Formats: sequence, structure tokens, C-alpha cells
Amino acid sequence: MTTTLIDGIGLLYTGDPEREEIPGAALVIEDGLVAWTGPAAEAPDADERVDAGGRAVIPGFVDSHAHLVFAGDRTAEFQARMSGEAYTGGGIRTTVAATRRASEAELATRARALVGEMLAQGTTTVEIKSGYGLSVEHERRSLEIATGLTDETTFLGAHVVPAGTDADSYVRLVAGEMLEACAPYAKWVDVFCERGAFDGDQTREILTAGRKAGLGVRVHANQLTEGPGVRLACELGAASADHCTHLTAADVDALASSGTVATLLPGAEFSTRSPYPDARRLIDAGATVALATDCNPGSSFTSSMAFCVALAVREMRMTPLEAIRAATYGGARALRRTDVGWLRRGARADLVVLDAPSYVHLAYRPGVPLVHQVFHRGLLLEEDIQNHPADVVL
Repeated sequence: MTTTLIDGIGLLYTGDPEREEIPGAALVIEDGLVAWTGPAAEAPDADERVDAGGRAVIPGFVDSHAHLVFAGDRTAEFQARMSGEAYTGGGIRTTVAATRRASEAELATRARALVGEMLAQGTTTVEIKSGYGLSVEHERRSLEIATGLTDETTFLGAHVVPAGTDADSYVRLVAGEMLEACAPYAKWVDVFCERGAFDGDQTREILTAGRKAGLGVRVHANQLTEGPGVRLACELGAASADHCTHLTAADVDALASSGTVATLLPGAEFSTRSPYPDARRLIDAGATVALATDCNPGSSFTSSMAFCVALAVREMRMTPLEAIRAATYGGARALRRTDVGWLRRGARADLVVLDAPSYVHLAYRPGVPLVHQVFHRGLLLEEDIQNHPADVVL
């Protein structure tokens, strides 16, 4: 069994609450797992050695909210928003039409390319939702494609009500035949609980059916307005309530007193010119916060967790430490994972060597490609990750 020592680490951010930062550090990988972390002077011998050259090392990013299986383009919609039009979420149906027309091969190729982008930027775990099929056949197809890319797949048949269908009939379809067809390919169930999408009662019906089918619960909640989504997520024991842009005091209290993670998606606010979530309020209340990209063709077409970290620091009053924690450990909590998101003994050896002395540079130097090396499951990925991600499942 081969062991690999990474030493010469300027600053190791472990993500482990017991010892988050270790200056002048080293790390040992064995059988794809973290076997040891600590000061470089105390490092054990290993079969192979990698010199980090004074660079910082962080856990691989955990992107716990992404929509990667789609076709089409919504550049015109983005341009209209940048010219002053308000975001309403209505463009989802445009992507649904394009996705239904696309072949399975076309969808898989595009989704795989986005995974390659993510890997190249340090994301080593990603959740992928359906939601651009909105029929039994197309939702199942989307999830089947997603299972070839990640272990974290989410059934989002309740994204919006498709054209030509009344809401009550569609909710019955989603909670019945569609769920039955999609559950074998999904780990989670999600609903867009929002004005113009699904109300509280409809959301409860679908999430309850998904939970009975053995799926974990997630909720798109309180993105456009205050509403029942956050408190419903907490009541149902959801792993995460995502967006959390418009919160009442009761919503904040519910998140702080529950195991539901508040997943914030600043790329969506950036792309829609909407108010950013108040991360400071959530953190000060004691809620667990995650950051994710919400990568999708309409409201947040970014695959960069580093960009979201920079936005969180600049626009959401998070410190650099809070932001990197939310993008790694917080994302893992949002997926109820203990094997990723940190670099403690026994965790999966997913890590990123930054071409910088500290993770602070992710916000200090926004937009600069700072990823020097990516290790996934203990293996150093080839330099041209973006164009050769075919054998990697995140």
C-alpha cells in the first residue's frame, strides 16, 4: 500500500473544527484517505513525496447545489436582466424545452464538460439536480445521466409547473408516477417552494412522498420572497434549505435551532441583480451555512466555487475563514457527508493545492485561477482536468 507525503505546505486549512489551520504543515495520504496531518517537522515517512512549495492546501470544494443536466442557452435573458428587467424564474421553461429536444448523448457531454470545469477549479464533490425535464421520461433520463457524474443526485421534478398542465395534476404526477420512476436514480428530493412555482401545501405533499420513497429532503426556499419554505424544510428535517435570501426572524431561529443547513447561492444574486442573503445574520444566530454555485443556464451560470467565496466575503459580510468553511465543511454538512469537506484522519483525500500562501487569496485575488493541483480520492489529477474528466465521479 503506497503512502504519499505532501509537505512544504505554507498553510493547511483542514476544515476540522478541532484544528482548522496548521501553518508549516504536512499531510499523508494512504489508500485514498487522509492518514495524518500536522506540522511538517513531525511528519512520518512515506513512499512518495510531493512538495507544495509553500503553497496553501485546502479540502476540495463541496458544491451542494447545481443543475448541470440541461441544453440550450439563456444569454438573451441575462442581457435583458442587465438592462433592467426583473428576475422572476420564468425562464426555466425555456431550458425545459431545449432539454427535452436534446439527445441523451448531448446532455451527457455538456454535463461532463461542466464537471470538468468544476474539477479544474477545485470542486471534488458536487450535487446534481434534475428539473429541466418535467416529464416522467425526461426527469428519469436526466437523473440517469447525473448518476454517471456524482453520487449526489437530486430529483427536482417540482421545479416549475410545465406549460399546458394545471398545478394540482402536476403535483400528483410528481409525487406519484414520476417519483416512482426517478427514485432509483436519486438520493434526494427537492421542491422549488416559491411564488410562481409550488406553495407550502404542494411542497409538503411532494417532499413527504419523496421521504416515504427513501429519499433525503432538500428545499429551494425563500429565494424571491419570504414564504413557508425555510420553516417547512426545518420541520421535515431537510438536510438543507437553499437560497435563504428573504428570511424572517422566525426563519433564522428555525435554521439556528435545527440540523438544516442554510445553503447560500451568491452566484444567483450576482446574475440576477437581486439582494444578497444576509450570511452575517445567520452565522451570528448559530446556523450552519454552506456556499454553492447553483450552476444553471439561467440564474447562475458559474461553475466556480472560488468566485462564490469571493462574493460571500465582499457582498455577504462573511470573513474569509467563514467563507472557506462554508464552501467545504458547510457543503459536506448540507449533503450529510462526513467523508468529504475536511482533511481529518479517515476522510477522503480530496484536496486542492492553491498557488497562494493562504486561502484568503481566494477573496483577495478574485477571478484569478489559483488552483495549482487537485487530488481526488488521493490521486493527483492530470493537469488538463477540464478536458479529461471522463473517469472521475465526484
